Amino acid sequence: MATDSFPDPFAFGDEIGPSKIVYLQTPSVGLRAIVVIDNVAAGPAIGGARMAPDVSVNECFRLARAMTLKNAACGLRHGGAKSVIFADPLMPRAEKEQLIRAFANAIAPLHEYIPGPDMGTDETAMGWIHDEIGRAVGLPAEMGGIPLDFIGATGFGVAISAAVAAPFVGLSLQGARVVVQGFGAVGEHASRYLEKRGARLVGVADIAGAIVDADGLNIEALAQLKRAGKSVSEYRGGRVISNESLVAVPCDIWIPAARPDALRADNVARLDCRLVVQGANVPATREAELIMFERGVVSVPDFIANAGGVVAAAVEYAGGSIPAAFAEIEEKIGLNTRMTLERAREAGAPPVDAATKLATSRLRRMMELRRWRV
Repeated sequence: MATDSFPDPFAFGDEIGPSKIVYLQTPSVGLRAIVVIDNVAAGPAIGGARMAPDVSVNECFRLARAMTLKNAACGLRHGGAKSVIFADPLMPRAEKEQLIRAFANAIAPLHEYIPGPDMGTDETAMGWIHDEIGRAVGLPAEMGGIPLDFIGATGFGVAISAAVAAPFVGLSLQGARVVVQGFGAVGEHASRYLEKRGARLVGVADIAGAIVDADGLNIEALAQLKRAGKSVSEYRGGRVISNESLVAVPCDIWIPAARPDALRADNVARLDCRLVVQGANVPATREAELIMFERGVVSVPDFIANAGGVVAAAVEYAGGSIPAAFAEIEEKIGLNTRMTLERAREAGAPPVDAATKLATSRLRRMMELRRWRV
């Protein structure tokens, strides 16, 4: 792939990584992709394969770094990586299969990278990759995998994180009002698991629109709309609002579960909540994190709250079961959320700083055992 349209790859990096930035192109099928392998000190790097038309090397690097911190914080025997494929995930199935299989063959030599599902890809796509190169996680159950989206591994972890974090802001989940930005696999399952704990969904958005109802939204009805290829804004009942307005909907817990940088300096002051639990990867800028801290809004960082998927993937890679994956998610995310918020409170610092210190200290100890440090 020609690199003149991308930033200088050497502009990224520090003592942690990245280990490799690889540009991929297969002109015959229109494949254009980037892989960032950030750090492999703990073992081969696990990271999702994201498909979208507007991804970038900068986004890929930030996501790979989040995976490094996530895996280190959870004490997994895996490093962090990410890949992005420049394409429309809603393309015809046959074209998508051809593109994914071409991607699989392009990453075949990158033995230190284990792909998993991400935005725009799913367990079927991982099945295609595994069929080509014998290396993927989040596989269909029929292939012996743990279907991460189907069981809602990441959403379950977000709910666990919210349950542990709630007392830090004097909140009970019973009756707690929840707003979710992004009603994909993460947002839907986080909503379901939180509802089981007594919370109610009062606002939700997808790429096409948003809907709010202070009395509570019917999650199954929303899911049926999504399965039919419709937007949540077509929900019968409630009030349709703009996506930009969702950030200001009064609630107790606000969950970003969509694209990066949903919370920024220009909109985060509009938040009307006590707790943010980050279901998406890198959904808040550094400026937004600092503003939330100054306003007293507790924000659980992405690599702490949304690690359920990669924890389940690591369990799958080691030959474990779905019950074992849920047990690991509850233990690791619950412990890390508590440690992060306790340390942040003791230090008088934003939770993201406490979490980063926790993860990087574990990572550096692993790196010291390596002959080559990255």
